[in-house]
Amino acid sequence: MNKILMVHPSDNVMVALTDLEANETISYEGSFYTPIENINAKHKFALSDFNEGDEIQMYGVLVGKATKEIKRGQAITTSNVKHAANEVKVGERKTAWGKPDVSAFQHRTFQGYHRSDGQIGTQNVWLVVPLVFCENRNVLAAKEILEEKLGYSKGRDYELDIDRLISKSQSGATASDLLTEDILVPTKEATKERVFKNVDGIKFLLHDGGCGGIRQDSDTLCQLLAGYLNNPNVAGATFLSLGCQNAQVEILQDAIFKMNPELDKPLFFVEQQKSNSEGEFIADIVTKTMAGLVEANKIERKEAPISALRLGLECGGSDGFSGISANPVMGYVSDMLVTLGATPILAEFPELNGVEQSLTDRCVTQTDAERFVELMAIYKKRAEAVGSGFDANPSPGNIKDGLITDAMKSAGAAKKGGSSPIVGVLDYTEQIKNKGLNLLCTPGNDVESTTALAGSGATLITFSTGLGTPTGNPITPVIKVASNSILAERMKDIIDFDTGAVVRGENSIAEKAAEMLDYLLAVASGKAETNAMRLRQDDFIPWKRGISL
Repeated sequence: MNKILMVHPSDNVMVALTDLEANETISYEGSFYTPIENINAKHKFALSDFNEGDEIQMYGVLVGKATKEIKRGQAITTSNVKHAANEVKVGERKTAWGKPDVSAFQHRTFQGYHRSDGQIGTQNVWLVVPLVFCENRNVLAAKEILEEKLGYSKGRDYELDIDRLISKSQSGATASDLLTEDILVPTKEATKERVFKNVDGIKFLLHDGGCGGIRQDSDTLCQLLAGYLNNPNVAGATFLSLGCQNAQVEILQDAIFKMNPELDKPLFFVEQQKSNSEGEFIADIVTKTMAGLVEANKIERKEAPISALRLGLECGGSDGFSGISANPVMGYVSDMLVTLGATPILAEFPELNGVEQSLTDRCVTQTDAERFVELMAIYKKRAEAVGSGFDANPSPGNIKDGLITDAMKSAGAAKKGGSSPIVGVLDYTEQIKNKGLNLLCTPGNDVESTTALAGSGATLITFSTGLGTPTGNPITPVIKVASNSILAERMKDIIDFDTGAVVRGENSIAEKAAEMLDYLLAVASGKAETNAMRLRQDDFIPWKRGISL
């Protein structure tokens, strides 16, 4: 295994693949390098002397500028480098690319749910959704009644012996005594047989919107919910309305019709202000949902082409290896899917800062190139208007593990999008229309972005992480991809796929990508359950783009 890596031939920093000691001489591709101080794995050191203002290059792009003198072999840190990124302009289209070998997958299929409008899903779930936060409690009441009775309430593979703590506290134990007690008791996970065999789940969404903010936020929420109903992973929905909120039923119905006039899924609306009692209201919710489940249960999985897949590309809790292992593997899968006629979706616009030129050049049409530049500029301006900016994107965890500027983080994050041409640039809640790689404007926030990907039509989501995050989604399976094997082993109840072998040099990116696509087809067919699905990690956070009044 190599101890160091140069990501791109034009880079002037080197990545440490393991912890390096000061004055250790390291051989790499026929040359020798000597760090002058200890360098932690995932971090970078200078390949030449830098003066204040000199550019730092990584992944072949500008990722920062020196804020003071940096010696050859010295670590690159937030104390000596600041964020910097190249300016972007719309130029010539550069859409030539090398397609990967997909012969092993050319005739592969998956078992999906075919909808009447031609879309094909990887799940068949029913939604129970509030149009306003006032109805969250009633959503939870319906969940308590329906989940266990219908076999969708999963047991845990552990119990907590609370009785032991109660007994000891009643016997005079101190707080310190209780802190030393081990109350974790492993158990065998118990699951009840599902009443509706062909319905993969009932998903009860909660949110804090629908009223009280600006009207645009309520309208956008309706657009997002329409997108969830339109997603082929959804069989139908029960929507709860209080009656007086900004997010009116008519606004949602109009959004659904404009999005997909051919949508014929079962759809029910219940309004609390027309009900005589809470009991009557909950009974109405349960009855209508049961009626919808009867219809949803009629559809069965059938053979479907890989070209029907729509794969969301997401990252969160990134580290210094994310852009070397997990993201490039996902990017290679993206290229494979494009070659096979499918649709990958690259999101998180704040994490594309610094690589806009490459993405702009890859847009097939001038219109999409201009739209991407415009959306990025608007987003950046909004961030700066509230005293922030893209340069504030890296989290403390990112920085600790080697991602010290937003451009450096972005250059690695963009690897998820592979190298194929970009056929569509979409704003938040807009639906996927063109097969091939699409860009979707979302925040960098993990849950807001995965929420948006599912709302725009993603039927699977791959989610790379170097630090570990449990993020999931109610309607779209989220496959968690570790950038390193230490994380994959430590958080194996959360991680689904390990790309650490790429860092160690044991597998090529192409080899790992083929393994990943195999796994994606198993998940799409209902033959494999991701950890986020097993843990019922049904995260749902709509993006509020305006101020709250």
